Amino acid sequence: MVDLVTFGVIIDDIVFPDGTTKMGVLGGGGVQTAFGMRLWVPSVGLVAGVGQDYAQMVKAWLKEAKIDQSGLRISEMPTPRAWQLLEYDERRTQVWRVSSEVVHQQLGRSLKFLPEEYRRAKGFHFGMHMDEPDLEFLEALHGLDGVVSVEPFKTADHRPEKTVLRHILSNTDIFSANQLEAFSIVGEKEPLVQLKRFLDSGANVVVIRLGAKGSIVADRKSGKGARIPAVVVNAVDPVGAGNAYCGGFLAGWVQHASMEIAGVYAAVAASFLVEQVGVPMFNEDVRKESRKREDVLMPLVEIFDI
Repeated sequence: MVDLVTFGVIIDDIVFPDGTTKMGVLGGGGVQTAFGMRLWVPSVGLVAGVGQDYAQMVKAWLKEAKIDQSGLRISEMPTPRAWQLLEYDERRTQVWRVSSEVVHQQLGRSLKFLPEEYRRAKGFHFGMHMDEPDLEFLEALHGLDGVVSVEPFKTADHRPEKTVLRHILSNTDIFSANQLEAFSIVGEKEPLVQLKRFLDSGANVVVIRLGAKGSIVADRKSGKGARIPAVVVNAVDPVGAGNAYCGGFLAGWVQHASMEIAGVYAAVAASFLVEQVGVPMFNEDVRKESRKREDVLMPLVEIFDI
């Protein structure tokens, strides 16, 4: 049995604000989330469809990180690939470089793609389009025993209907969004008000990610919130930091049921992503450094009533 499961591989062609590029970077929410998970738990599974074009790159990274490959599907279709266009104000635009058929087939999610041992995992994380939420898959995951963590893929084009949002949140244990995504969903810019609106809509644990300003978390059951600072590092590339954050948060929550520990695990995971272009390799040096960053960050967490 694996501890945690995540979904999806994308090859990123990154265009930085100054016009420089980095092509063919291993990415996608699943790989970046898996890194965040793997910092803190021994067994992670990735469910994804990839093509022969990048299968060896994906398999090599998974082997190095000791991430289970049973959920990897290799086909004659190409691996999903997209432009990642970055702006100085931290906005990011994704433009697919493959057909919609490839996106649908390779990134499509279904319980039938989960090996049997994955279905007994302690937690699952995946991204969702809020304008077209995959409610069937969400409900199916929620029907398993593991903790379900969800984040939006991008800002919503339209605020979801209250009944739809409540349905999503009621089938989700952890909902994580950046500040812009949260604004597009609940229509409020102040992070603390965003937290309360999500809780009022039925959320259990809510995370609002604030980039270099850290994050804030709220837990309905305890009636408490937490401010989690970001780890101070030399930021090079923000792509994937939110995914790594979500992976770290889920790992912390599953092991400790503590928003403070989960938030610190998450912030540490995100810090490694922003330090370089692409997903880091996982090794013992990275693991040791993650513990050092955890020790620095934990005393800085602030708890408040919600």
